Amino acid sequence: MIDLDAFDRRLLELVRRDNQRPARELADEVGLSVSAVLRRLRRLREDKIIVADIAIVDPALTGSALTMHVLVRMQQAGPQTMDNFAREIARHPEITAAWDVTGDDDFLLKVQVGSMEDYDVFTRRALGEDKGVHSFKTMITIRHIIENEAARRPLRDF
Repeated sequence: MIDLDAFDRRLLELVRRDNQRPARELADEVGLSVSAVLRRLRRLREDKIIVADIAIVDPALTGSALTMHVLVRMQQAGPQTMDNFAREIARHPEITAAWDVTGDDDFLLKVQVGSMEDYDVFTRRALGEDKGVHSFKTMITIRHIIENEAARRPLRDF
């Protein structure tokens, strides 16, 4: 059972938006001492409430200016085929997110590449028949409206 009080919840809301804010600013905003804020943040990390502290880099700097969402349909959707494909796609750095989904398609991939030529190379390497793929459908992102905004989701009550 996760035991979060109002101070923990407020701290989580603040660090979800910017985890680089100084502890003194956080302390002022939540009404605790700096040492209490640091203790609470350390506990939240140790208890795996906060699971990562990451920097989000401009995709253009990583050669990932184009974002594609790809629906993949497998030739056969048995557990072994699905697990093998899931392991295989994890090896491709162009795939920045992936989901096993319900419906007519089996997987949804978020693919980020620098050019359409890069995407062509990727599809030939990762989505060929030899990988068990029956077909795939590509949706090209025109503009980002909301991107990886986990901080938008409210914390649940426990």
